[in-house]
Amino acid sequence: MQNGRVKSGVSPSPAAKLALAVVTEPERALPIPVGAREEAMRTLLQTAADAGVALIATRPQGDGERLLGQAWPFPSPFSVSVRTVALSEGLDRVEARARRSLERMGLPRGDVLLASGAGDLAGAEGRALWDRMQALKDRGLYKRIGFMATMEDGPALLARRFQPDVVQMPCNILDQRPVTEGVLSDLAGMGVDVHVSSVFARGLLFTNQENLPPHLAGHGVALSRTRRRLAEARIDPMQAALAFCLGLPPAAAVVASVASAAELRAVLAAAHAPRPDLDWDALAFQEPAVLSAGYRRQFAA
Repeated sequence: MQNGRVKSGVSPSPAAKLALAVVTEPERALPIPVGAREEAMRTLLQTAADAGVALIATRPQGDGERLLGQAWPFPSPFSVSVRTVALSEGLDRVEARARRSLERMGLPRGDVLLASGAGDLAGAEGRALWDRMQALKDRGLYKRIGFMATMEDGPALLARRFQPDVVQMPCNILDQRPVTEGVLSDLAGMGVDVHVSSVFARGLLFTNQENLPPHLAGHGVALSRTRRRLAEARIDPMQAALAFCLGLPPAAAVVASVASAAELRAVLAAAHAPRPDLDWDALAFQEPAVLSAGYRRQFAA
C-alpha cells in the first residue's frame, strides 16, 4: 500500500483500509486505574498491529497522544494522522502544537497533519495557516497535509484552492451525500486521499429513539426505520456501517473510533464479515444535513 492506495491485483485485508481514532474520554472508555491505562492502550495497539491496521488518527485534546507515546509496539507499524488546534488560538500556537503532538507521541515525524476546521482555511488567515502547515511538511515533520471538512464546507472547492494531500470528511449509511453528490469521487479524481470518518454516525446507529440528542429528536422515526430494515435483514448495524464505507472505492481510509481492545476486536470482526446485500439508498436519512451539527462538534472536540 502506498499513501493509502492499494496496488492493482492485490486483495488486502479490510483492516488495511481501517484507521483508528482511539477514544480515551471517560464517557466512552471504561473507568480503570491510572496505572492500568497504559497497559490497556498497549493491548489495543498490539491488537491493531496484529490485525494489520496501519494508521492511527489522533487529536491534540486530552492525554490521548501521551498515552499513545507510552504504548506503541516496538517496532511500531503505525503511521499517525494529527489534527491542528483551532486557528482562533493563533498561527504560532497552531504550529507549536503540531510539533508538540509529535513530541508527546515520541515520534520524529507524522504521516498527515490536518487542519481541524475547514472554516479556518476559508477565512482571512486561511492561506497563512496553510503556509504554516506546508512549511512543516517541507521540513519533513509531516509527510502529507490536508483538512477536515463537512459537506457544508464545500470540500471539493477547498481542495481545488489548496491542493491537499488528504481530506477527511464524514460519510455513513445515514448520510450518504458525499457519495450521492459525487464529492468523494471528485476529491479522489484530484489525487486527494479521502479519509472517511463518522462511519457509525457518531453512535446514532446504536442509539435508541428516546436517547437521541435534542437536535435530532424529531428524526427518531427515520432512525428507527433504518434500524428496523437492518434487523429484518439480520445485519448488525456495525457490520452494515463498515461494509458501506469500506466498499467505497474513493475512500483511501475509513476512520473508526474505538475505546478498548474489546471494541477493536468487534470492529475487526464486523469489517471481515461478508458484505451484506442491502439497499443502501433506503437506509439513508431523507434529511441528512441534520447530522452536520454533530459532525462539527466532533471536529471541535
